[in-house]
Amino acid sequence: MTAQEKTVLDFLKMLEQRTSPAELIDFYHPEIEQTEYPNAVTKNTARRTLNDLKTASEKGSNLLSEEKYEVKNLLSVGDTVVLECIWRGTLAIPIGNIPAGGQMTAYFAQVFEFRDGKIYRQRNYDCFEPFQ
Repeated sequence: MTAQEKTVLDFLKMLEQRTSPAELIDFYHPEIEQTEYPNAVTKNTARRTLNDLKTASEKGSNLLSEEKYEVKNLLSVGDTVVLECIWRGTLAIPIGNIPAGGQMTAYFAQVFEFRDGKIYRQRNYDCFEPFQ
């Protein structure tokens, strides 16, 4: 396992257990740019900086009581890691036809590029199961 692959797995563990958006700083390069391509939750391509990611993390903590990542594939070439996983989030509030306490599921492919040992670029290709 490469150092970058270990960082990605540690990043997922942090997301599952996080208590504060400040924890993102341990993983993200100060010049991070995260791109999320259109999906059922994000209608248009979104590009986020570290401050944007901290804000999104705070909002997400109000929507979810728990989240889990099941890694299917983890591949790397040089400073790039590609992750395929299944994400499951337990809702703190109802969303669409899923009640509070119910579960959302999505299939993620994510590309992480590293600089100085931290995630510098992240691209998310998220496919959510229907919830409307």
